[in-house]
Amino acid sequence: MTITTLCYIEQNERYLMLHRTKKKNDINEGKWIAIGGHCENGESPEECAKREVREETGLKVGSLRFRGIVTFFSKPDYTEYMCIFTTKEFEGCLHDCNEGDLMWVEKDRINSLNVWEGDRIFNRLIMKDDQPFFSLKLTYDKDKLTEAVLDDKDIL
Repeated sequence: MTITTLCYIEQNERYLMLHRTKKKNDINEGKWIAIGGHCENGESPEECAKREVREETGLKVGSLRFRGIVTFFSKPDYTEYMCIFTTKEFEGCLHDCNEGDLMWVEKDRINSLNVWEGDRIFNRLIMKDDQPFFSLKLTYDKDKLTEAVLDDKDIL
């Protein structure tokens, strides 16, 4: 079991996105994702999100809004829990990222990019300011989404 984070940093109706193009043997190669990564031993999800943002972008984020948790399951036996955060509070200057190219993308364009099929679901959820905290389970068979369950209701 793995715990990861994603942090959507917002400015002027745009999110800072990472086009994964530079990392070797990257499961996300060619995909657009928010900033994030794996929690280290003893690290809370909030601490992880802030550290990953700092490492990948050079930005220091302020308060985070914990929006939801995504359970990824891939056959035969991989499970990942991903904590999703948003923030509008940050300072600093962007630097180059060794995992890909950073770009501010209009929120309404994100799902037209090369993103994972399941990401389209939680991207729509986080774009609603009044969206309550959610739990989303996404099951993949290789690159194909085979199950999506939002707050205990099948939506696929």
